[in-house]
Amino acid sequence: MKKGNIILKKILVAISVAIITFFLAGLAFSQKESLLLGLILMFVTLWTNEGLPIGITSLLPIILFPAFDILSTNAASVNYSKSIVFLFLGGFMIAIAVEKTGLHKIIANKIMSIFPSTLKGMIFALTVTSGILSSFLSNTTTALLLMPLALFLSENPKVKIRFALAIAYGASVGGIMTPIGTPPNLILMGLLEQHNLPAIPFFQWIKMVSPISIIMFCVVGYLLSLGTDNIKIKRDKSTHKISKDQKKVLYAIIGLIFILFINSPIQPFYSGLGLNEKGILLGFGLLMFAPPFSVLKWEDSKKIPYEIIFLFGAGFSVAAAFTATGLAQSIANYLLEITHLPPFLLILAISGLIALTSEITSNTALVSMMLPVIYEITVAGGLDIQLFMMVATISASYVFMLPIATPPNAIAMASGVMKVGDMAKFGFVLNIVGILLVSTIAHFLW
Repeated sequence: MKKGNIILKKILVAISVAIITFFLAGLAFSQKESLLLGLILMFVTLWTNEGLPIGITSLLPIILFPAFDILSTNAASVNYSKSIVFLFLGGFMIAIAVEKTGLHKIIANKIMSIFPSTLKGMIFALTVTSGILSSFLSNTTTALLLMPLALFLSENPKVKIRFALAIAYGASVGGIMTPIGTPPNLILMGLLEQHNLPAIPFFQWIKMVSPISIIMFCVVGYLLSLGTDNIKIKRDKSTHKISKDQKKVLYAIIGLIFILFINSPIQPFYSGLGLNEKGILLGFGLLMFAPPFSVLKWEDSKKIPYEIIFLFGAGFSVAAAFTATGLAQSIANYLLEITHLPPFLLILAISGLIALTSEITSNTALVSMMLPVIYEITVAGGLDIQLFMMVATISASYVFMLPIATPPNAIAMASGVMKVGDMAKFGFVLNIVGILLVSTIAHFLW
């Protein structure tokens, strides 16, 4: 009964937040836009205080958006079957195969034999390894592949949280280093081409954003290492002979990474294979069930964290509601009014707005929705189009507080080793640092 009262209080807090937000938003937005903002803040509160399970809260848009005439049931539910869902399915299948065969234990021991076995050394190693891989593979794929390995390095629950966040945050930090590291980067490149604007060459992109990533690697490693000086990591020095099933999964992962690398375009030098990465991941995931692999059985699919898939569906539904209610356009109109601000403050305002908004919806969905808005604002205001669109794109990936914000955050939450509050505690600090860092480098170096 006591537990039921606590849950009821958390739900009532979320509803109260929604009501207060609705009335405050009514001072600047229409009734329907205010309703949407109230509902979004209610979802965020429930995700954070866990008044309801994450998966249940993530399904609420299908019920509440039609109830408040924001989106129809079909328009809301279709967002739960976006193609990125199948990338997640494939990635989770591979991760389950790695865990089932125990391959992660062997690889984790190899990692520990290469890097310093101190906790701080491992946190920095995981962060940088995840970041470098994410600059060439997608940050989602990198997080899916590395997460099982990181979680095996320690049995300490506190350390598992740090390691999971090191993988997730490292993937986001490193994903911006190349145009192919994360979907928002590709969306920006496509939009530049659509408007006949000069594309940002591959190596120029790296030169522009590397200072941001390098500094953020250091900040992430330092922040996650705080308070861990007295925690020791035990290294397993015993030798483990690799089994037949482990070899099968290892060969599959090597083949997957090879195909992903040769599939990735490096403009203007190499156009890639042109295969859809989501199909590649799903294909390799399904291979785990079929000969000659036959590592997984259908019963193993029950381990897939479907609540994370629902979480992304909620994010895309929120993005669709932004457009349908006109809230995106209203925000754009307010942004247009601040174009008279000094350049640095304007960059800071756009970076902060995109970063904070991206916390409550998928960053891919947000960039798809907001970059055309930023384009119109910069054209109308006579501003540097590439500069502000680049700031918005990078800021959308530098969000660390909530699992809905980026795929790596969601994968860290799917690991089951942390609560949303654990992620929010570290993520809040990194969000502030990221906004200030992106704005400063954009203003003084770009």
